[in-house]
Amino acid sequence: MSIRHSLLALLQDQPRYGYQLRVEFEDRTGSTWPLNIGQVYTTLDRLERDGLVRNDGGDGAGHVVYSITDAGKAEVQGWFATPVERSNPPRNELAIKLALAVTLPGVDVGSIIQAQRVASMRALQDYTKSRRDTAANQRSADTAWLLVLDSLIFQTEAEVRWLDLCEARMVQLAQTAGTQGAVRNAGTAKNGVTAEEAAPFTADIRR
Repeated sequence: MSIRHSLLALLQDQPRYGYQLRVEFEDRTGSTWPLNIGQVYTTLDRLERDGLVRNDGGDGAGHVVYSITDAGKAEVQGWFATPVERSNPPRNELAIKLALAVTLPGVDVGSIIQAQRVASMRALQDYTKSRRDTAANQRSADTAWLLVLDSLIFQTEAEVRWLDLCEARMVQLAQTAGTQGAVRNAGTAKNGVTAEEAAPFTADIRR
């Protein structure tokens, strides 16, 4: 998430101080991605250093107000116009967890998938209810929050489908392992000699 560009976008609307920026950002995104106030001021310091915002001084109530510069406006307009890059996808903790689980002995991957599916379905129900309630009493200011909710719903639905695929793949792997095990067992002779162990003797007979 680009906090830098998000703050610039809000300052393009009007000058604000740090706490106002945090409140505006969380209001418009339904507090889905809470901002730390220290992070806000650190980002503002960097934006000022880079000439993208200016410090307009105090507002008389102990707040330092910032406004966007022409360079900052060009920066945020470029951000809006440029597609989000997918070359470096953000870390997905769930994908990392499952990728490690399937490579480590003694980890019950099926239980991980099932527990996550329950949590994801619960989240999907909550998002859907929130969207339905918001849409039923929609105000013009709710449009931004509805967009975020739609995104969360689609992402969670995709996650559930992905978990179903992961589970199907685990079942397929188990079945494949079972089939291979049965083949190995079928190669065991009555005297307890396996097909692999009997291979040298078979080669001798062929000679």
